Amino acid sequence: MALTGKSAPGIKFATLGALLLTGLVGLASGSARALPQATTLDCGSVESAILGRGVNVCVVLPADYSLRGTRRYPVLYYLHGLFENEQSWSERGGKDILDGLVSSGSISPYLVVLPDGGRSFYVNSYDGRERYEDFFIQELIPAIDKKYRTIPQVAERGIGGTSMGGYGALHLAMRHAEVFGSASAQSAALLPALPHPLPTDGRWGFYARVLQAPFGNPLNESWWDANNPLKLAEDPPRFAHLKLYFDCGDQDRYGFNEGAAALDKILTEKGFSHEYHLRAGGHGWSYLGDYMKYALEFHWKSFSTAER
Repeated sequence: MALTGKSAPGIKFATLGALLLTGLVGLASGSARALPQATTLDCGSVESAILGRGVNVCVVLPADYSLRGTRRYPVLYYLHGLFENEQSWSERGGKDILDGLVSSGSISPYLVVLPDGGRSFYVNSYDGRERYEDFFIQELIPAIDKKYRTIPQVAERGIGGTSMGGYGALHLAMRHAEVFGSASAQSAALLPALPHPLPTDGRWGFYARVLQAPFGNPLNESWWDANNPLKLAEDPPRFAHLKLYFDCGDQDRYGFNEGAAALDKILTEKGFSHEYHLRAGGHGWSYLGDYMKYALEFHWKSFSTAER
């Protein structure tokens, strides 16, 4: 099924390849027609007036999406990590994990939107040159809601991510409580303390290089604090309704487990209900391969219309 941008100016998608099938289930009517059991991946770009360019986006559509022309679905926006893109989640196993959960009956279908975040950390840059957060909230979500049969309600819209994307998911959910009902972060790039100025070698030298574009170097401390989930977490009334899940590996090579523990401590002291797990493992897709299913199940349970 080819999708065009006629009904939603500024967004153009084309189905990638043929529908992947993991099995066939006959319809209750006994018809020869069958329901596919694997999701499809639509990839294209969203033209952004805010950014002045197109942003690549993939959308994972439920297996029955084309067969149920009136059914609407909850939607999860999933944000990739550093040095990844909109294709990484499906290529590295996320789509297979989702398909397995749906096929086993562990969850019901929902859409997954995978935007390319570059190295933005999903924030507006300190100098105003890259307004990714504004693009995400003001252009991407409305375009997806217009093009696809989402349920355009807060309770039916979640956001999740890993590493840089985990930072972005927490940041966007806490700053835009009017948009998201649930948020998850796995191995989120949370740094409890940053030395000033940032060193140029070792681990901190790496941080200095990747943080320079969104936050400056020397670091713009006020902009860092305004976007830092560890700072935003100190004011939970801003996101009182948010359902929140996060986890991290106890052997995370970037030390993000310290940031996850710090976030858990802040939220616990503030009396904010959340789900946190320190799990056995490191950082990357070997970790996600073991534990991503818990985040995907969390969002399904959070969606108020999810089929039980």
